[in-house]
Amino acid sequence: MSKILIVESENDKYFIEALLCHLHPNLNGLQVDEPMCQIDDYQCLNGLDQKKLTNTLCNLKDQALKDGIEQIGIILDQDNETEKNRINLVNEAIAGVFNTQIKISVIAQFVTVPIDDNLTVELACYFTNVDGKGELETVLKAIKSQKSVYADCLEEWRNCLQAREKELSDKDFDKFWVSVYQRFDCCSKKEKSQAFKKCSQEVSLKNKKIYNFDSPVLDGLKEFLKSF
Repeated sequence: MSKILIVESENDKYFIEALLCHLHPNLNGLQVDEPMCQIDDYQCLNGLDQKKLTNTLCNLKDQALKDGIEQIGIILDQDNETEKNRINLVNEAIAGVFNTQIKISVIAQFVTVPIDDNLTVELACYFTNVDGKGELETVLKAIKSQKSVYADCLEEWRNCLQAREKELSDKDFDKFWVSVYQRFDCCSKKEKSQAFKKCSQEVSLKNKKIYNFDSPVLDGLKEFLKSF
C-alpha cells in the first residue's frame, strides 16, 4: 500500500522532498507523485486547473484498484482564494472521481473515500500559504536564511513601476524575488556561469542551506506531512 502526494509543480515537489529530508528519515518513504503541471508551463501557474486535479485523482483511482493506495495527500497553492473555496475545489474533484458525497471539511484531516465495494482510500489536503494567502514562492521568501541584498532591492524596482502606473502582482513579484535571491544572493561567481544548473530551484532547495526549514511558517505543513 502506497502513500501518494499530489503537488502542483516540479518546484513544489523539490520543496516537499527537501522538507521531508529535513524532518525525519522515516518520512522519506512518502512518494511524491508526478506533478500536475510542469514548471516550464507558465500558464499552469495562473491558477489551479480543476481538470488536471480531476484527471490526476482519476489516474490514482485506477492505480489503487491495481496496486492499492493507502493515502492521497493534495497540496495546492492557496493564492488569493479563501481556504473554503480551495476545499470546495478539492471536494468537487473527489465527488466527480469517486462518486461520493463524503467531503473534506478542514485541511490536514483525512477522510475515508470508497474506491469500490471492497476498497477505500484516505484523502486530505493542505494549501501552501503565508498568513492565509500566497504560494510556494511566498513561503520561500518568508523562510530565507541568507542575506538578500539583491532580491530586496527589487522593492525599489517595484515602486518605480507603480510610480509609472505599471502593476506587478504579488505572485509574479515573489517568483522574481526567489529567482534573484537564489541566483544573485546565494550563488558564487563560478556557479553563476552555469546558473541553469547551479542556481536552479532544485539545487537551491536540496543542496544549499539558504532556507530555514525550522521556521514556524512551516509548522502547519509539517504537521500535515507527519500525518502520513
